[in-house]
Amino acid sequence: MMLEFRDVHAHYGPIEALRGIRIQVREGEIVTLIGANGAGKSTLMKSIFGAPRISSGQILFRGQDISRVPSHKVPRLGIALSPEGRRIFPRMTVMENLKLGATFVDPQHWNADIERVFALFPILEQRREQRAGTLSGGEQQMLAIGRALVSRPRLLLLDEPSLGLAPIYIRKIFQIIHEVNQTHGMTVLLVEQNAHHALRLAHHAYVLQHGEVVLFGTGAELLNSSEVKSAYLAGGHAEAA
Repeated sequence: MMLEFRDVHAHYGPIEALRGIRIQVREGEIVTLIGANGAGKSTLMKSIFGAPRISSGQILFRGQDISRVPSHKVPRLGIALSPEGRRIFPRMTVMENLKLGATFVDPQHWNADIERVFALFPILEQRREQRAGTLSGGEQQMLAIGRALVSRPRLLLLDEPSLGLAPIYIRKIFQIIHEVNQTHGMTVLLVEQNAHHALRLAHHAYVLQHGEVVLFGTGAELLNSSEVKSAYLAGGHAEAA
């Protein structure tokens, strides 16, 4: 098992944000978390890095309990996060942002890793000396994912990668997620409000509501679930997909 949440609870002060979460991510899979705003999806993702630190339960990465591992040491275990809102460094160039992602990696891998990123995102090679803050939203999202990939992770965490993007970039981002998983064997945990695209990609998926898992199944099962269709695939959700 690549990643496992065992009866995880987490709080922000007196507010319980995660309530007995049980989730499994097997090696080589794409696992998707969907749910409304405030459901606990991003909190769950950030709890892997100890922000917030879980109140009880266990988070296991490849069998090791990482619940109390200091935040700055988590990336060294082989976990990379492309965060919600991208959080690139706008005044730095594309290449400088990418080099920051490789901070913990043996420099001998840099040439091969940057070539892989440029193969996935050719526009980044064209923009390599451009300041990141001048990129379009879609290009910034590609940079955020590329920065995560050059850290050579075993597990890639993607938090709302399609948020705020034009449809053409949404399709491109999901194509890249599929390619990274299928071609490079990357295990992916994906938090996403665009349920249609996310469930089509997912091997397994979980629906979160008020900090709890309320539905679980394969991506296809949840895509065809009447509950999921009525809650997450109606109106704007379906159109965005």
